[in-house]
Amino acid sequence: MTMPVKPNLALRHARERMHLSLDEFADRLRHAGASSTSKRHVQRLESGTIGMPRPSMIRALEAVTGLPITSLGFPAGTDAMVIEDGRGGHDLEVLASRLPTASGGPGRAHGNHTGVWLSTYEYFSSGREGSFKNSHYVVLLQRDDRATIRSLNGPAKSLLTMELQIEGSVVTGTWAEETERDGYYRGAKYFGAIQMVADPTGRRMVGKWVGFGKEMETNTGPWVLTFIDESTSRDTLARYAEPPTND
Repeated sequence: MTMPVKPNLALRHARERMHLSLDEFADRLRHAGASSTSKRHVQRLESGTIGMPRPSMIRALEAVTGLPITSLGFPAGTDAMVIEDGRGGHDLEVLASRLPTASGGPGRAHGNHTGVWLSTYEYFSSGREGSFKNSHYVVLLQRDDRATIRSLNGPAKSLLTMELQIEGSVVTGTWAEETERDGYYRGAKYFGAIQMVADPTGRRMVGKWVGFGKEMETNTGPWVLTFIDESTSRDTLARYAEPPTND
């Protein structure tokens, strides 16, 4: 008896929260390294026809959504797994083991920072004539020297993302934020660059952001990432879905 296919609602909801069509999502996956991805392939992933994507697709899904593969409706990776090839057959491929995290021992030694972090930055608001702090719980996913960050709060709140390169203790990259639609900035989008230094424990990154203001002036301010939890399981991410209280 053939078991019924269960739709992958987690992946579909992740795409919809990003306000992307199937074609747009496929395009982002192609740019993230899954070069042969089509609209039809995304449909097969969301319908559950493909139960476990190839390693290149796993990396692309995590990079585009900023979420671990286990939060996208797929089982956790193992060292060896039978993988749907998208053509009705299967390939046996070796998946790289998850890199250790920043919480202890080998995680610090190998410089991997995967986990949940508290992000806090400071900025000056010319409209309100004062300095403010903004905080998010974020999930950081690192593979080799590349890392992505995505805020965990619900879609009604501001969405923060980062693309980072990590070279030893130096962290360099870009940031983008789509502000809360009902907040002071009414869904405005901001972006810029960031550079931080990770301390020897692997539990804190401190640096500065740079961006442009409404008069095209260059603004900057401090940004701190503080390690919270090594887990990226669905339950853990759900626990940090409510945004922290900002000062």
